[in-house]
Amino acid sequence: MTETVPVRETIETAHKLVAAFIHRTPVMTSGFFNELCGAELYFKCENFQKIGAFKARGGLNAILSLSKEQLKNGVTTHSSGNHAQAIAFAAAKVGAKAYIVMPENSPLVKINAVRSYGAEITFCKNTPEERERTVQGIISKTGAAFVHPFNNYKVIAGQATAALELIEDAGTSLDAIIAPVGGGGLLSGTALTAHYFSPETKVYAGEPEGAADAVLSFRSDKIEKAPYVNTIADGLLTYLGDKTFPVIKAHVSDIFTVSDEEIITAMRYLWERMKLVVEPSGAVSVAATLKQKDFFAGKKVGIIISGGNVDLGKLPF
Repeated sequence: MTETVPVRETIETAHKLVAAFIHRTPVMTSGFFNELCGAELYFKCENFQKIGAFKARGGLNAILSLSKEQLKNGVTTHSSGNHAQAIAFAAAKVGAKAYIVMPENSPLVKINAVRSYGAEITFCKNTPEERERTVQGIISKTGAAFVHPFNNYKVIAGQATAALELIEDAGTSLDAIIAPVGGGGLLSGTALTAHYFSPETKVYAGEPEGAADAVLSFRSDKIEKAPYVNTIADGLLTYLGDKTFPVIKAHVSDIFTVSDEEIITAMRYLWERMKLVVEPSGAVSVAATLKQKDFFAGKKVGIIISGGNVDLGKLPF
């Protein structure tokens, strides 16, 4: 795995590498949302991506970059769902065994999807420490190659390709792009893409109030943990890494927090007005844009909808 921050050429190479395995997801617009926000919004719909989330990009770039020697003992990771699916999906593409660590309270829709790709799941308590301890046990036992969910430059370069497509396909020069933030893989990749390919575009993030570590880190200039963790956005529960944080600090303009109620409202609007199935984590960027509509008024804003893996048995509305 490379140990340098992705540059323009790295992101272009990642896009060429993963392009044959992913969907070039649509960029959609909505008169309803434009009127609601007083802005021109361009939705990058990664809910239509393979495995139902942008994570397919980073997972594929990381796995496809491994040598046969590195793949011979399989691959492993820890994830509440979307990165787990990405690594299971990518491993199946290259014929490697996948050992996935998932929190015991992961959404059933994501557990079933991981199993469908032939991966072996080990469950653990839903804390970062337990995830990492369980993964280390698997590595010791199997020798599997570890692909971190976000704190990995190959993963970051893969995630950066979503914003690259958004910039190319929006059909206009964007004033801003907003993405959700958990561990920061998508956000740091988005920020690097804007920096290299559209430097006039500012990058922002949406984060749940119930997992507000990134905004604290952004303000204090050091990696912080959230004061409490309680949010419907299960994909954004982790904190920033030492690879994602410096990129975010250097290239992200601001981070906006949203409540679970605001996330649910955004989900409902997306379902009702755009007919988009979007999971809570995927709706955070939309919720933040709605909350900050005065800030974004009059601007052309790209919004990354990160995923659509909703447990239909547990809809919040």
